[in-house]
Amino acid sequence: MQSYTIGQAARLLGVSPDTARRWADAGRVATHRDDAGRRMIDGRDLAAFSVEIAANDDAETSATSVRNAFPGIVTAVKLGDVAAQVEIQAGPHRLVSLVTREAVEELGLEVGSEAVARVKSTSVHIDRA
Repeated sequence: MQSYTIGQAARLLGVSPDTARRWADAGRVATHRDDAGRRMIDGRDLAAFSVEIAANDDAETSATSVRNAFPGIVTAVKLGDVAAQVEIQAGPHRLVSLVTREAVEELGLEVGSEAVARVKSTSVHIDRA
């Protein structure tokens, strides 16, 4: 299972490292120490937390020209025989992509994996970060 530093988690959640650190200090997301003494967040815990804060986000989004790359964390993978549905939480944005099962397996995508959703027109493509 992949784990993330506070700084990596902050980037994936679209907040400052100080905000992510305060959330961890308040017990909103569980952390552990790695061998180097860094505070780490398990990928599954970060995925669940990203969905929770996105659901509770009442902030207005600013009007902007949307860029086409959304770095985030995989929050769900539903595998079918041929196709798969992959959900990514990229800060306040939830993106869902239908891709082949083979692509999911080749990229090693699972809940808690870091990934980038790329949007072109109505298609969402996913790259392993």
